Amino acid sequence: MCLLTLALDQSRRFPLVVAANRDEYFARAAARLAWWTPQPGAASILGGRDLDGGGTWLGLSAEGRLGLLTNVRDPSRNDPAAPSRGRIVPEWLAARERVDQFWMRTALAGYNGFNLVAADFAQGECFWASNDGSYPLRLERGLYGLSNAGLDTPWPKVGALKARTREAIAQSSSVEELASRLFEALADRRVPPDHELPDTGVGIEKERMLAPAFIRSSDQLYGTRCSTLIITERAARHNVTHVLERSFSPNAGMALLRRTTLNHWPPRYSAGDAVQAMEGGAVSESEVDSISAPAAPGKRTRVRSLLRPEAKRRRAGISG
Repeated sequence: MCLLTLALDQSRRFPLVVAANRDEYFARAAARLAWWTPQPGAASILGGRDLDGGGTWLGLSAEGRLGLLTNVRDPSRNDPAAPSRGRIVPEWLAARERVDQFWMRTALAGYNGFNLVAADFAQGECFWASNDGSYPLRLERGLYGLSNAGLDTPWPKVGALKARTREAIAQSSSVEELASRLFEALADRRVPPDHELPDTGVGIEKERMLAPAFIRSSDQLYGTRCSTLIITERAARHNVTHVLERSFSPNAGMALLRRTTLNHWPPRYSAGDAVQAMEGGAVSESEVDSISAPAAPGKRTRVRSLLRPEAKRRRAGISG
């Protein structure tokens, strides 16, 4: 994934909103949004799947974890023999340890540069981390943007998508309206002026190609492969989360849409209360298809903010 916005508790109606584009070579095989297991006996993941590296750029678990990954663009420090960064998200979703313990082993695993957004909503926590040597940063309520540099680095497309995400949340009265506005923002192909472009060491022509939210190289070999939305809506006294994915081919003018719905997800942040995520939506696309969600043990509880307040973290003995 190469561009995303994340809105945490910015709206009473839509407490969690993610809008993200994944940019990649079209020759790299990938599976579309579905529930899948990284290995036999492992917990299921909802997300796309990199069939070359076996990992994913975006995924969530029924138990309440979410992982989002972007690469850091720095050709001077790129090691072609490094392991696939796509492994990081499945490892986070399957991990039993907290973020700080997970980070100690991940940051030293020899990956090329990356950003990771790691949320554990059952604990009321969300962090951003990058393997540039910095320690994970706890994210509080807010709207964040991320591309191929650090969190909220003011690249034009990051600033533009943040602004349009903020407007979409404020102006939308339904999930469908919000999804339409966000997909439109992710499809933006405008190229900023050269003086606004970052210098990441790839040359001005490539910077121009990579500058829009929606990318397509002139040779049709590289570009935006999919746009993904995660929208949580408060319905009565519980959360309903909608996950939508538009996938693109190099030349096709029509995107395929895949969608599923999770009832009672994310879970409340009470220790031991992993709320069951029940799939309640169908897949909408050109072929007949469906996604079935695995069950997670737990109970239904009333809705509250997604992140545990600082005072409650201290009383619960949670550091950070």
